[in-house]
Amino acid sequence: MKLTLPNNSKMNSKDFIYGVATASFQIEGGIDQRLPCIWDTFCSLENSIVDASNGDVACDHYNKWSQDIDLIDSLAVDAYRLSISWGRVVNEDGSINEQGIGFYIRLLDRLITKGIKPFVTLYHWDLPQHLEDKGGWLNRETAYEFQKYTEIVIQAFGNRVHSYATLNEPFCSAYLGYEVGIHAPGIKGKEFGKKAAHHLLLAHGLGMKSLKRLSPNTLNGIVLNFTPCYPASENSDDIKAAEFADDYFNQWYIKPIFDAEYPEILTQLPSSQHPEIIEGDLDIISESIDFLGINYYTRAVYQADEHEVFSQVSLKDVSLTDMGWEIYPQGFSDLLISLNEKYTLPPIYITENGAAMPDNIIDGKVEDEHRVAYYQSHLNAVNTAIESGVDIRGYFAWSLLDNLEWAEGYLKRFGIVYVDYQSQQRTIKSSGYAYRDLLNQRTD
Repeated sequence: MKLTLPNNSKMNSKDFIYGVATASFQIEGGIDQRLPCIWDTFCSLENSIVDASNGDVACDHYNKWSQDIDLIDSLAVDAYRLSISWGRVVNEDGSINEQGIGFYIRLLDRLITKGIKPFVTLYHWDLPQHLEDKGGWLNRETAYEFQKYTEIVIQAFGNRVHSYATLNEPFCSAYLGYEVGIHAPGIKGKEFGKKAAHHLLLAHGLGMKSLKRLSPNTLNGIVLNFTPCYPASENSDDIKAAEFADDYFNQWYIKPIFDAEYPEILTQLPSSQHPEIIEGDLDIISESIDFLGINYYTRAVYQADEHEVFSQVSLKDVSLTDMGWEIYPQGFSDLLISLNEKYTLPPIYITENGAAMPDNIIDGKVEDEHRVAYYQSHLNAVNTAIESGVDIRGYFAWSLLDNLEWAEGYLKRFGIVYVDYQSQQRTIKSSGYAYRDLLNQRTD
């Protein structure tokens, strides 16, 4: 099965950037060469990870990075999106870990030699545990620690980076980590989620200020994830429920960046759930950005609930990924078009899109046609948004490698490259070859 795009599509141009993406904790391993992070601690807790696994070794990318860059190069991509392990490059006393910095500099230099643009994410969820011990993202000071870390990285990397993203998916860090507790650090309480979110967004704004000052020639922005919210019916109560959910889960993280304010539902939340906003915070958070990274996987459907403002509906007879997420490409184009109508956006990069599928390796091959079909339908959805006037400049497949899928452990495979976790052998899947062939067919 092939991946194709219309001949006249902007996505067929070599000006459109295609890449693959990973995250440090999910692939690196090398635990002895970095500080413990909140995910190390979370993995050690009973019943926190489905298969009781951890990130001690993961894909052993810390040792196999050179081979992995050769693999990336073989896929004909323009760019590689990676994240930096905060605890690998900064010691607990705030000094630089030269060994950790050296690891990333060698990696970046190799990418540049291969003609692959490095897209660096500064924070992809692996907060050093010593900062969590001081309150983590519930502590305002963590935002300023992030700024210090950002400046260390920028100055160490010099001109090696094409693009910086401050944060990846602050919704996941705040809501999943500090409100429902199914991600690290595993804190539960509605009174915590929005406080953590505010400090994360503050960290983003402070990081952007440092990026503009110290790295003005890189493409600097943030990566947000969105799960579009649809009403279960045309009933006005269901419509209101979906709108509230959209503000709570999606708009909460983008509106402060572009409008310097939180959604109006803030006034409907109990005061105990309000973030602690200090004068000037929203000016910092709304610092202009060069690009917006958007991650999309699925949608959610909501109905009114007599006990809660909204409740999610489980859909029947729909196609699902191995994560149990509905395959709904229309939600992707709907999302991109609606955000473009709602906000004055900078150029957009699709920084994650992909699917976990129940892959099997047979005779040295992984025939993942379901994943190829997922990519085809979602690339088509991106093209629809572009044709509707949305300024989208690039697309990153999630993910390069099968890896530690957070609380799911190693049970779910998102990669376009299969990883045998015992031997650490990499095998390009049919989706990886299809992606490569699509990129090789582009015109000038």
